[in-house]
Amino acid sequence: MTRMRRIALVWILLSSAISIWWGFDMGQTSNGWVDFRAVYYGTRCLLQHHNPYSVSELEAVYRAEGGERASETIQARQAVTLYVNVPTTFIFVAPFAMLPWGLAHWLWLSLTAGVFILAAYLMWDLGASYAPKLSLFLVCLLAANCEEIFCAGNAAGLVVSLCAVAVWCFLRERFVPVGILCLAASLAIKPHDAGLVWLYFLLAGGVCRKRALQTLLITAVLCLSAFLWVSHVAPHWTEDWNANLTAISAHGGINEPSPDSLTGRSAAMVIDLQAAVSVFRNDPRVYNLISYLVCGALLLVWSVRTLRLRSSPAGAWLALAAVVPLTMLVTYHRPWDAKLLLLTVPACAMLWARGGAVGKIALWVNAAGLVLTGDVPLAILNILSIKLHVGTAGIFEQMLTVVLNRPASLILLVMGIFYLWMYLRRPVSDQETGAAQSASARTESIFQPN
Repeated sequence: MTRMRRIALVWILLSSAISIWWGFDMGQTSNGWVDFRAVYYGTRCLLQHHNPYSVSELEAVYRAEGGERASETIQARQAVTLYVNVPTTFIFVAPFAMLPWGLAHWLWLSLTAGVFILAAYLMWDLGASYAPKLSLFLVCLLAANCEEIFCAGNAAGLVVSLCAVAVWCFLRERFVPVGILCLAASLAIKPHDAGLVWLYFLLAGGVCRKRALQTLLITAVLCLSAFLWVSHVAPHWTEDWNANLTAISAHGGINEPSPDSLTGRSAAMVIDLQAAVSVFRNDPRVYNLISYLVCGALLLVWSVRTLRLRSSPAGAWLALAAVVPLTMLVTYHRPWDAKLLLLTVPACAMLWARGGAVGKIALWVNAAGLVLTGDVPLAILNILSIKLHVGTAGIFEQMLTVVLNRPASLILLVMGIFYLWMYLRRPVSDQETGAAQSASARTESIFQPN
């Protein structure tokens, strides 16, 4: 395994280097690093005692400090000046916002790259207990398709990585305080990314529940601190925040899931279930209702199973593999958030080690999920869709639009249902796989009541 670990590290570094180099190169354009620009100038606005949720105040700071770029698109400018991030983001971005833009964005992207590589390696480590080569293939497949994280500088790159590190710490029962801090930071910055992963540990009981409650306590302190800070500077910030959320999600807005949105026919499209349903019926009352009913039913079944099942390492992998795709489907997410699929690697490796048809299906489903949420494949499908001039006039064109423009939503639904079905069946024990007895010995103890 020592030799295999060295080989795995080299391949993960090479795969990640593709995304990092390509993403950094694309970030040099006028629309580059737009998501980090949003949190950077939003935090600088707050540090200067202005309301970052006020479009006029943030835009004034943005222009005064030379952040506005002459050739940037309307979409990019709106992404910066319509600030919608949760207040706790300010706490984490403040150290960077105190620095000049040039140094700040390089440090931010370097931190994101470092934590991402660490998370990828740790997820390989979990999967390697069952199938080292398969786990390496899946991790490298994901790592080579993360260009948007390093092009836009979105906080999802850091959030997803911290969440993965926390899962490793909890399930390996090593560096637990670090895991608690990582998951708390992940929850505080993007609760819609890490929320259901945290919920698993809460429902699993035993020491897992203790870790979840400790994480919640730290997150609550961070949220309260951020709320008091923003409220002191801008007492009416909640009204402006709600107005920004409404504007950015309105028909044709950046975050609207339908094909008519500003990013609806791009590689950075929204990937929740609403995005697929809206192709057939572009009415928020319809696509929201259908999405919430489908995802709500699946999450209810998952929650009941988690509460009733005696926790085990095998059950943990399947539970996380089922809930991560559902996390992406239930509410607003984009392809960079889907890098949380790193957490499905151990479950896929475990099922593969078991052998048989189930293992092969797991491999195909997981590989398809990583490909169809990857940045390069989505860009290729987007170009193909534009060249074919696919519309939404008839049922055939609508189905073709979903396949070419919303493949991520479809495969995430397939992944969620597949792993939930595996989770509902009797979880595969480590003894049955014959491939992870040592991993079981290291992790079984954390599932016992404290």
